Amino acid sequence: MTLPDLRRAADAQLRALSVPLDALRTAAHAAGLRVLDVDLAALKGKAALLETLASALKLPSHFGRNWDALADVLQDDQWLGDAGIVAVLRNSAAFKQAHPADWEMLSEIFAEAIEFWKTRHKPLWVFLA
Repeated sequence: MTLPDLRRAADAQLRALSVPLDALRTAAHAAGLRVLDVDLAALKGKAALLETLASALKLPSHFGRNWDALADVLQDDQWLGDAGIVAVLRNSAAFKQAHPADWEMLSEIFAEAIEFWKTRHKPLWVFLA
């Protein structure tokens, strides 16, 4: 499988990673996008997830570690930057299986953020690995 053009904000989405992670990193860097890696392995629920996201996604120190705060910060210009971001959620299937309600909320928040940035012509890609 091939990667989409990561520069095209209109095509950005939450999707399964179908190429090696190194290939994604190379393509993202070539597109001028930051790559942020989130490892969801062995997380024990919402609190651990939000703490991991805060660190891995380099969220601002004022991030309130709740769903509303996550939705707000993912739509913040200072977080996304000028070019865009590729976020890789590793071990997502295991987290989804262990914490389906938290996974559903996280997916919805990312989907809303992706759509928000599309209207501003900045790509936010989320790949599930």
